[in-house]
Amino acid sequence: MSAPAQALFTPFQLGTLALPTRVVMAPMTRSFSPGGIPGADVVEYYRRRAAAGVGLIVTEGTTVGHKAANGYPNVPRFYGEDALAGWRQVVDAVHAEGGKIVPQLWHVGNVRKLGTEPDASVPGFGPMEKLKDGQVVVHGMTQADIDEVVAAFAQAARDAKAIGMDGVEIHGAHGYLVDQFFWEGSNQRTDGYGGDLAARSRFAIELIRAVREAVGPDFPIILRYSQWKQQDYTARLVQTPEQLEAFLKPLSEAGVDIFHCSTRRFWEPEFEGSDLNLAGWTRKLTGKPTITVGSVGLDGEFLQFMVKTDKVAEPASLENLLERLNKREFDLVAVGRALLVDPDWALKVRDGREQEILPFSREALTTLV
Repeated sequence: MSAPAQALFTPFQLGTLALPTRVVMAPMTRSFSPGGIPGADVVEYYRRRAAAGVGLIVTEGTTVGHKAANGYPNVPRFYGEDALAGWRQVVDAVHAEGGKIVPQLWHVGNVRKLGTEPDASVPGFGPMEKLKDGQVVVHGMTQADIDEVVAAFAQAARDAKAIGMDGVEIHGAHGYLVDQFFWEGSNQRTDGYGGDLAARSRFAIELIRAVREAVGPDFPIILRYSQWKQQDYTARLVQTPEQLEAFLKPLSEAGVDIFHCSTRRFWEPEFEGSDLNLAGWTRKLTGKPTITVGSVGLDGEFLQFMVKTDKVAEPASLENLLERLNKREFDLVAVGRALLVDPDWALKVRDGREQEILPFSREALTTLV
């Protein structure tokens, strides 16, 4: 193992969370759970990554127990005895290989379309109502709705702890429900949940506090957030480090232990005048550990493969990443597509066998290996 690469394979400790390596499997929607129940193939999918040197697995997005949480077919849920029994098998398999695992708790919000399972008659829920041809396609959330969703996240976190998960990740990125409250374009409410960014953060703060109360002081809470959105890849919640600090401080104080800072390209600086990426700035401003992510280990970003179906992403140098990690710009590194296509990615990096790493193509999304 090269000296720079050694940083990826040193232990990480935060309270009760002890990771054997700093390699994190990024959450990636796979849609291989009919009825919302993870089966034996999902168990094996996660087990293989843990066996091959991934220290922490963040599962694909799992929907909380709210009628409008789901937006896609065959995604797993994190409620109900059948689904939780499936996740318990995943937990046991990952732990048997020495890895750790947290579920990503998810509510898609106004992304949900009428006709989506499990109840086709339920529209999307979001900060604001949306009508199309006189029909409600997005239900503007009332206080009672907000309270129900907050309670659903808290219950999911409580269940995660009960079945042996090692923490939870709250999905607050990419234009889904929590992020919809952050973003001015989707939240123009006139009550206490709308207004400036501090007010638009109220929903997330209440949700994080409820999760913390549900799991106690020592159970790790990760928050994934992003500047960019599915609806606008150039969107920015904040423009300066000072604005970022003002945004993050209340979330940190509410109970976030680790920030998962989603970017499309980890090597891009977040603000002018500094080489720090989003994870680097977040660590500097909050003092909390951070996870960096974004096209790690590949020579092209994800969106290119949605447009150019014949494009292949070849393995890319990790030199820049390892240099940043060794400087402690961030603490953990989330790997997405490279791990999706090659379960042994971490082992190959550790053993200096980068030339054996498999390239990524869109076809990899259609299989669960």
